[in-house]
Amino acid sequence: MSIDQPTDGFETRALHAGQDPEPITGAVIPPIFQTSTFAQPRVGEHLGYEYARTGNPTRTALQVCVAALEGAQHGIAFASGMAAIDALLRRLGPGDHIYLGDDAYGGTYRLISNVFGGHGVAHSAVDLTKPETMAENWNPATKLVWIETPTNPLLTVVDIAAIADITHSFGAKLVVDNTFASPYLQTPLALGADAVVHSSTKYLGGHSDTIGGFVAINDEDWAADLRYLQNAVGAVPGPFDCFLTLRGVKTLGVRMDRHNENATRIVELLLGHHAVTHVLYPGLPGHPGHEIAKEQMSGFGGMVSFRLRGGIDVAMKVAAETRLFTLAESLGGVESLIEHPGVMTHASVAGSALEVPADLIRLSVGLESADDLVADLRDVLDRVG
Repeated sequence: MSIDQPTDGFETRALHAGQDPEPITGAVIPPIFQTSTFAQPRVGEHLGYEYARTGNPTRTALQVCVAALEGAQHGIAFASGMAAIDALLRRLGPGDHIYLGDDAYGGTYRLISNVFGGHGVAHSAVDLTKPETMAENWNPATKLVWIETPTNPLLTVVDIAAIADITHSFGAKLVVDNTFASPYLQTPLALGADAVVHSSTKYLGGHSDTIGGFVAINDEDWAADLRYLQNAVGAVPGPFDCFLTLRGVKTLGVRMDRHNENATRIVELLLGHHAVTHVLYPGLPGHPGHEIAKEQMSGFGGMVSFRLRGGIDVAMKVAAETRLFTLAESLGGVESLIEHPGVMTHASVAGSALEVPADLIRLSVGLESADDLVADLRDVLDRVG
């Protein structure tokens, strides 16, 4: 599946790319093709689809749409974000090496270190905000550089174009996890990335009601490999999950605008509260990556992290006592979530170079009334502070 480079605006692509009215009935919304197989007119001939693991029209619509949003020639949907990451990493074999940031999602680190590491793939966790250090100490066995930006959960910003130049100068490939930013705020392929990966569970789906993953890519050969793996391994999303994700994508632009606005209000509260010692948000002028974020992003996103005076005990109390911020893992939904990364999403990095501070709280700021969210968080901070 290949598409032309987009010329329409983002919101237009979100509503129309891959989503022409269904030709038989004229249905405006792509149907949920809830079928496992497709009738074939003759042996060895089919009408575009033969078995739903290999392909499904609802999945095709999603793949065309999200690829268009990322400015990619190819899009491949997977059953989860981790399945998408796994497919990208399968290019690596025994003796190969991968660089990843020293701040990354715990699940990604677990897969790289424990699963691929067990099959002879080495890795190094490095500070990717200092790309020259990586270049000066380049491991010649490196085949892949893996970055998140902004990172999970410390909201570190990495210069995609700078890392891409270094990576390509050594003949390696660059993958960018674009989950936190979404294609509405950032398009890594345009900055030199070779592949973009998403947990579409998050901002793409946007409603906390489906699990999925996605890879956007321009490399023809790599795309063919990924499609082969998608079918051979069977890590495919069901048609209803594709439908839900595609429905969410339609409102991605307007949702991200509101996420940005609400996050800004939360940051203002945190900056002025005596219980908070550090606020981590790329939109702050004092953030180390603020200038890079302004260059490569069109907004700063809905994710906010902060550290608390009083350590882990206070952090655990704050995470448990909010009223509107729901204590839960995941992010990017319409509802606001709060979590303690060290115990929850990033427990797998404990004791490693990626270990997160024990007093850290991560917020996924949702679409509720900003005044209500501010009041909820202020109430808890006042009580613990």
